[in-house]
Amino acid sequence: MAISWKYYPLNKRIPKPLLDTISIFEKNYDEIKSTSEKLESNEVLKNISGDLEQVGFIVEKGKKRDDKIRVPVLYGRQGKVDLAFEADALWRDEKIVLEVEAGRGVTNYQFLKDLFQACMMDDVEYFAVAVRQIYRTSQDYEKVINFFDALYASNKLILPLKGVLVIGY
Repeated sequence: MAISWKYYPLNKRIPKPLLDTISIFEKNYDEIKSTSEKLESNEVLKNISGDLEQVGFIVEKGKKRDDKIRVPVLYGRQGKVDLAFEADALWRDEKIVLEVEAGRGVTNYQFLKDLFQACMMDDVEYFAVAVRQIYRTSQDYEKVINFFDALYASNKLILPLKGVLVIGY
């Protein structure tokens, strides 16, 4: 098994910066693969953070406030940020937000919360989410792409994003 990925909308070609993001997961696959490794999402992020930073992402460093990546959502008086959401990684120049999920990525529908937050973030045009291909006996990657297949096919909810990338590791 190797990295799996799917890009939405299906009628658009995936941009090169997102292909670069996929390449980072492919390069580190042996260290992060969900079929044999039982890493938490922060451990996966730590394994790929150096490569993400090399291409242009800023990456969450830890759990302290100063270590987190805060992306503005709402501005108030004098342009002060009134609301910001946190992201695992952000490539400002390419307007990509990346979330890396593990066990609760599908079990607790964290990927949906991540999607919602990406839709609200200022100056974000692309959302990438990495989920385990397999979590225990669950086919998490398949569940997530089935969700996005239905979302895009139904055309009932139009996302304010240029594209969504789902990566299965």
